Amino acid sequence: MIKVTVMWPNSEEAAFNHDYYLENHIPMAVELFGEQLKKVEVDRGIAGLGPGSPPPYAAITQFHFESLEAFQSAFGPHAARITEDQPNFSANDPVVQVSEVVR
Repeated sequence: MIKVTVMWPNSEEAAFNHDYYLENHIPMAVELFGEQLKKVEVDRGIAGLGPGSPPPYAAITQFHFESLEAFQSAFGPHAARITEDQPNFSANDPVVQVSEVVR
């Protein structure tokens, strides 16, 4: 199992539109990824480690796939459509990591 983690940096200069992200972008990605996608989780940042500190990320999304190849075949054909939707909810570019789930 692999997990694709997409982390959207929090920024005072660029608001993150959680409503659009949850109601439009994520459902679109889920539909496009189809049966290759095994699970998706979306976290909304609410705080940093220290009391009163802002979260480093406005949102973090984890997409789970059986393999790297499954992810690549699900994402590749739709990469442009998915990334072109980004301005509708964030002016910041995400940090993306692909990981093997080991436990």
